[in-house]
Amino acid sequence: MPNPNAVVSTIVRVDREGVELEGGRRVRLDPANERSAALSRVLEGLSRQGLHAYLEIDPTTSAITRLLIPLVTRVLRVYPVDEGVLGVELELSHARHLLRRTAPDAEDSERRLREAVRGLTPVIVTETDAHEIIDVRPRPGGGEGFRPPFARPEFPPPARWPWQWLAEWWRRIRLWKCWPWWWFRCLSARRAQQVFDAMSATSCDPLAVPPPCIPFLYPDDGCWGRAHEMCRLMIAMGLKPKKVWIQGSLAAPTRNNPSCVVFWGWHVAPTLCVRLKWFFVTQRQVIDPSLFGQPVSEPAWKGVQGDPNAQLVDTDWTVFHRTQGGAVTTDPTFAQTNGVLATYRLRLKNRSLSAAGPPPYANCP
Repeated sequence: MPNPNAVVSTIVRVDREGVELEGGRRVRLDPANERSAALSRVLEGLSRQGLHAYLEIDPTTSAITRLLIPLVTRVLRVYPVDEGVLGVELELSHARHLLRRTAPDAEDSERRLREAVRGLTPVIVTETDAHEIIDVRPRPGGGEGFRPPFARPEFPPPARWPWQWLAEWWRRIRLWKCWPWWWFRCLSARRAQQVFDAMSATSCDPLAVPPPCIPFLYPDDGCWGRAHEMCRLMIAMGLKPKKVWIQGSLAAPTRNNPSCVVFWGWHVAPTLCVRLKWFFVTQRQVIDPSLFGQPVSEPAWKGVQGDPNAQLVDTDWTVFHRTQGGAVTTDPTFAQTNGVLATYRLRLKNRSLSAAGPPPYANCP
């Protein structure tokens, strides 16, 4: 059965007297806990966004003893990873999520996850900081009002008239990358490093996370929001970024996770055209401060993510999210981008308030 001392709810109000949850229930922030002031700010952030919180409550004092931030999303599949361990692929996440059969209420959690796969209905999934699922609940109202975030793949246009094929042929000749002027349109290596440094400078202070900082220090999830925001900033600098997507069983080493590694099903970052030392030779380089300290080639970016069989796909910058099946969605107003960034800023702050403390972690190589 679910933890009887845990509640999953949106936050109605945070005030001096405590926290008001759905249904009028009130819980307390322990004044003796030095982290309570910071936790109240995380709860206020969840309240402003209308997000759910998973709260474990001391039954005798009604004080909050633990705060986790669930995901409200559809479940794409449940699959075996190891003996006694299931992997769970969520629609709105690129992290690897695990359900251990030894976890409390694991049998009911598995049942709810599999029902969500069959019914395509969203659920509220709570996991530990190590992405191990501890609680699965149906979303109130089921799928009502929950819009599918991803569009269906677009099919190619119908056959064109001969003159249209000639126009397309001429366009491709004109845009041929070996023409000399394209070399000059790409950035120098020095300029590319300056752009990378400008993106890296927007990184969040893990204990303050002031908007509009980008939570590079929480590499576990939310890369599509980070990539889209970087593209917005690059375009404001007069640049023309694109994106590269990778799909596979990814495991990237990092000093910004307490376990020193993050596991992904896919990942995305912006790319820029960069001039190399040889005349007329260019290369698309990846701008990814969550993994590197400088621009790198796409093969180098792929190489650190632990799966030599992973697949790379280049797209225009306008692709906000791309499913593993190829369906895409856009975010021309950056409204979804802001929501993703706000969510993972709060996750970064909540992790920094835990026993692990703020990143980077000294125990990681």
